[in-house]
Amino acid sequence: MATENAPGISIAPNGPYLVSGARLVVRTPVETAAGEPIAWEKGAVLTEQERYALCRCGASDRKPFCDGTHARAGFDGTEAASGLYDERSRTLEGPGIVVRDDRSICVHAGFCGTAATNVWKMVGASAATDTRSQMLAMIERCPSGALSYRFEGAAADNEPDLPAQVAVVPDGPLVVTGGVPITRADGQPLETRNRMTLCRCGGSGNKPLCDGTHKTIGFSHRP
Repeated sequence: MATENAPGISIAPNGPYLVSGARLVVRTPVETAAGEPIAWEKGAVLTEQERYALCRCGASDRKPFCDGTHARAGFDGTEAASGLYDERSRTLEGPGIVVRDDRSICVHAGFCGTAATNVWKMVGASAATDTRSQMLAMIERCPSGALSYRFEGAAADNEPDLPAQVAVVPDGPLVVTGGVPITRADGQPLETRNRMTLCRCGGSGNKPLCDGTHKTIGFSHRP
């Protein structure tokens, strides 16, 4: 577990996420009339307790908090996520910019495209100011960090300044931001990143990371 007051998440074997030092809030996608997500709406603060446990099996009656159901249900939380973003991602290059994409951690949040275009189409046309501005905003709203970008010649990705917190997405995953360190149930650290999404439906094939399964199984919880 993280030291007192330092943000951190430890994963209990076949059990919950044990969170320390990170505020728990709600973040809801804002959509157009056509159902296209374009922004994140800040919601209520669910708890500011120093330590709390969040459901990972998807069956708690106290979602998003754990109520022990995982033990009664025989939840299998075996972790499959592995490797580093630098190793998994593919690179797309545009005028003065490099975009990277890791499909293995995509949660299908939908911020990367509209009915008219998407990030992959926009990379090659990103010399145009309006196109580049829209594309960068799309990438920065990606909750899992599957999409990232850096300017040509830069040594690191250009990341939004995000708080160290955990956010519950209605009917979706937990969004962990601000570089909160996560320790797997086997004691090994996950790669620490500015944006990550953790499964809370219990069905991801890439545990503890979300892989979008909550949508296919109809997971429902709106805090």
